[in-house]
Order: sequence, then structure tokens, then C-alpha cells
Amino acid sequence: MNEIATPLADRMGKPARDNKHPNLRPRDASTLILIDRSKPAPQVLLGRRHHSHKFMPGMFVFPGGRVEADDKRMPAATPLDPRVEARLLKEVRTPSAAKARGLALAAIRETFEETGLLIGQKQAGERGGRGGAPATLFDQAGVYPDLASIHFIARAITPPGRPRRYDTRFFAADAQTVAHRVEGVIGPDAELVELVWLPISEVERLDLPTITKVALKELEARSALGFGHDLPVPFYRMLHRKFVREIL
Repeated sequence: MNEIATPLADRMGKPARDNKHPNLRPRDASTLILIDRSKPAPQVLLGRRHHSHKFMPGMFVFPGGRVEADDKRMPAATPLDPRVEARLLKEVRTPSAAKARGLALAAIRETFEETGLLIGQKQAGERGGRGGAPATLFDQAGVYPDLASIHFIARAITPPGRPRRYDTRFFAADAQTVAHRVEGVIGPDAELVELVWLPISEVERLDLPTITKVALKELEARSALGFGHDLPVPFYRMLHRKFVREIL
């Protein structure tokens, strides 16, 4: 995967039009890429944002958003793979298992809220909150997140000077992990107005944020190498006024 490092870092480091804002502290965010590898060419799920949004209006994105305090307390069917947890906790100020768990669960929660897709395992007889956590639609459907199937594929911190800054973890999961779907989430008045499945090779023709294009290149390379938890995870950030690609 080293052959893609320099061009991707260069792409991320191109000057932005809107980079004269106060240097905000990045907020934790998570994104989930659903990938269907049952097709001859792997396909990924993207959603088009509503044109009225102030942030990336009309662009195609992966489901995702900010990490919330309650995310780490959500019940789950399985734990994170130890290799995923270890990489999530590198270059983190206060590393903990709960921190890693919350990052992955935020991606699953945001995917449900934006697409209606519940990623996890059905568990018969389970209803209501578990372990003192409040009941959610996951609980009502008897579906609990399958963290063991979540792959950590990239991390990127928005450069200084941007109006919004995020420390985003990009996760991926096989489309077969979709255990339930709630209808009516996508529509003309919703956050995402449409969903599309496209081969990775065709996605760049869409109107995409640069980081989304970079994450897709990383996913494509990872998929070609077997999509295993033991593969390296790239970390994009600005160091000494230069965008770099490190390995976690």
C-alpha cells in the first residue's frame, strides 16, 4: 500500500479556499463504509446530502457524524477485534477500551440514523435496553452491533484554519452485516436524499469531498489485499505545515 501514500497525502494537502478560521480543536467523528464484495467489482454505499445543508451541501458522502458521549455505552453483540482496538487507541490523548468502542459504535449509530440500516446481529428474545443503557431502535428490532466485523481503514484530521475540524475514523463493514432496515429514513426532507451502490472504480465521478476520495482509494487497496484486520491503517494529518500519511 506504500505506493499510494505520497499522491494521497499530496491530494489531502492542497490549499483550501476557506482556511483562515481560528484554529479549532478537532472533534471526534466516525464514518462507516458499507462494501458489497459479492459482486465481481466491489460496490460501496453512498448518500447524497440535502442541498440545504451548510456543510457539504449536495455532496455524496458515507454515513457518519460526531461521536456522542452515550455511544460507548450502547450494547453490542460482539467486542471489537483486539487489533482494531489497539490501532484506534494509538495517537489518542486518553486511550481506553471505552473510547475505542465508542468510536466504532458512533459509526454504526450514525449509519442507522442516516440510512435506516441496522448493522449487527439479530438476537431472539432481546428487547429493551441492556446493561442499564436506554432502549433504542436497535433494541426494539432485537439487533445489536457486531463490532467484531468492523474494520478500521483510515483516520484523518481536518487541517487547521478550516471552519469545522474533525478527527475522523473511517470504518468499513461487509454489506452482509445489515441485519434490519427501517423504511422512510431517506427522502427529500431527510439528511440524505438518496442512497446509491456503486463500484469503487466509478465513485470518483461523483461530487465527493477530497477525504472521501482518499478513503475510497485506501479501501480499494485494502480490499485487494484481503480486507483483513491485520492490515496497516493510514493516518492523515498536518505536521509542520505539510500533510503526511503515517501508519497506525
